[in-house]
Amino acid sequence: MVDFFWIADHSWPVLARLFRGHTAIYRATGGRLGHRLPGVPPMLLLDHTGAKSGKRRTTPLVYMPDGDRFLVVAAKGGHPENPAWLHNLRAHPDTGIQVGRRRIDVHVREAAGEERRTLWPKALAYTAHWRRYARRTQRTIPLLILEPR
Repeated sequence: MVDFFWIADHSWPVLARLFRGHTAIYRATGGRLGHRLPGVPPMLLLDHTGAKSGKRRTTPLVYMPDGDRFLVVAAKGGHPENPAWLHNLRAHPDTGIQVGRRRIDVHVREAAGEERRTLWPKALAYTAHWRRYARRTQRTIPLLILEPR
């Protein structure tokens, strides 16, 4: 059986370069390129500040629109651990995103309780990617709500 987590963990230097390239193209074109990619739901750029380092970072993420809000999942491809950007957002929840050509200041919070029970099935129905990631892990994948400020 193929250990996809081992492959992903050891492919990180290549994946990180691809993500940086995607982010650079998205920003350089003002969101005209990179917002939508073939076979993938729309993507936004999430800015976040390192919890310890204070370094500014940007991560491209698939998002689901929800009225004037945006939903993202901290799936990390179904990896057993949460992504580092989640730790950063927990420390610094006021940040910014770029959705296509629009830049939006947002407050990020985790869905919990009844709100999560309502939104999680909608998120899983939104994209097969998130359904696959949820099946790969035993952890509860955080569901984040990005609300305009």
